[in-house]
Amino acid sequence: MKIKIMSKTHVKPTKPVLGKKQFLLTTFDLPYLAFYYNQKFLLYKFENLLDLEEATFTNDVVEKLKDGLGLVLEDFYQLAGKLAKDDEGVFRVEYDADDTEINGVEFSVAHADEVTIDDLTAEDGTAMFKDLVPYNAILNLEGLSRPLLSVQVTKLKDGIAMGLAFNHAVLDGTATWHFMSSWAEICRGAQSISTQPFLDRAKARNTRVKLDLTAPKDPNATSNGDDAATPAAEPAKLVEKIFRFSDSAVRTIKSRANSVIPSDGSKPFSTFQSLTSHIWRHVTLARGLKPEEITVFTVFADCRRRVDPPMPEEYFGNLIQAIFTGTAAGLLAAHGPEFGASVIQKAVVAHDASAIDARNDEWEKSPKIFQFKDAGVNCVAVGSSPRFKVYEVDFGWGKPETVRSGSNNRFNGMMYLYQGKAGGISIDVEITLEASVMEKLEKSKEFLLSEELSNSIGNGNGNGVAV
Repeated sequence: MKIKIMSKTHVKPTKPVLGKKQFLLTTFDLPYLAFYYNQKFLLYKFENLLDLEEATFTNDVVEKLKDGLGLVLEDFYQLAGKLAKDDEGVFRVEYDADDTEINGVEFSVAHADEVTIDDLTAEDGTAMFKDLVPYNAILNLEGLSRPLLSVQVTKLKDGIAMGLAFNHAVLDGTATWHFMSSWAEICRGAQSISTQPFLDRAKARNTRVKLDLTAPKDPNATSNGDDAATPAAEPAKLVEKIFRFSDSAVRTIKSRANSVIPSDGSKPFSTFQSLTSHIWRHVTLARGLKPEEITVFTVFADCRRRVDPPMPEEYFGNLIQAIFTGTAAGLLAAHGPEFGASVIQKAVVAHDASAIDARNDEWEKSPKIFQFKDAGVNCVAVGSSPRFKVYEVDFGWGKPETVRSGSNNRFNGMMYLYQGKAGGISIDVEITLEASVMEKLEKSKEFLLSEELSNSIGNGNGNGVAV
């Protein structure tokens, strides 16, 4: 793939916020310092892009995006700042209009004139579009010396590729898509955004946590994946696949999980609990685990409505926490879908405000920065959420053709859930597994449910899930 970077600039808030603004990173933010930047990839089709002169493309697309970004950063100005820390190792996100080291959001424009939308959706993996998304294998900790958001807009033969890298120590999936929808809203002509971000992180947790962490000395040291500060390389022969669960398939899965009435009086299983139980069980079967081996289910759950007092949906930052549960592989395999759904449901229900506070108290007493892959043995881990209206991010030229996660923060058993482009309650599942396990999963008629679902398998990314 021939990609030519045409320009790289930095976009600041159109009207700079006066004074230096500082917000301590909370206990909800800090664990993600050793994750990679959270990458998103959106494709937009332009039927007449070949007919556009370069000047028209620059004015109607690039400058429109940059102008809108400058305006939306007036409200989301934290993204135009940087990470900082004091002498005690207390981290914060800091914005200062007079800071000359970090100059806002990095914005690159590139050309890949021979590449089409179909080229980039022909395969389910991320290798094809890796060069279209910035900050591959860059740790969030490097936000001490890098912008907190990097955007790359690439002109294709028949469309636009938009790759973004957000510093995950600064915001989660809910905040990410709030920002994206607000940016698109401004680009469509709105004078102001419809929903303001809630920026006061101290309302969620106001504890000074001292960490002994330093960023790599060489700002490019982690880009090749061999720096000592970089998490260990992913296991060999991992493959990525998209399973597109149609509206009818999701309804069938949910119906099957709820066909057995729980004897303990628990509530009916949600769509999330039913679908993820279905995937967890079949991935475990495909792995061929021994009956006594433990398999762990992990979900990075949105805690905005779980904490006491509850935080608004517009809270800007990370307000997610990993929920872990597990069971013996033999039990998961021997029972129907209601068993796994019940295990997940019990863990989710138990993770209330008191459990969240207890986890935070424990972590603050002995902070441990996890690597992105520390999700448990034989795990299935869930990020992102089908609640996010990703296909409504319209900058003025229509809805995206596809929305994907980038190559960062992927490991054996990691999956990302997205709103299905088909609409309804359809859900797209991106999952990374060992090649042999994926092959078995693709051949499982029980997993695929029907020929309809089999035909909808994609032939073409920690964010917070409502559970």
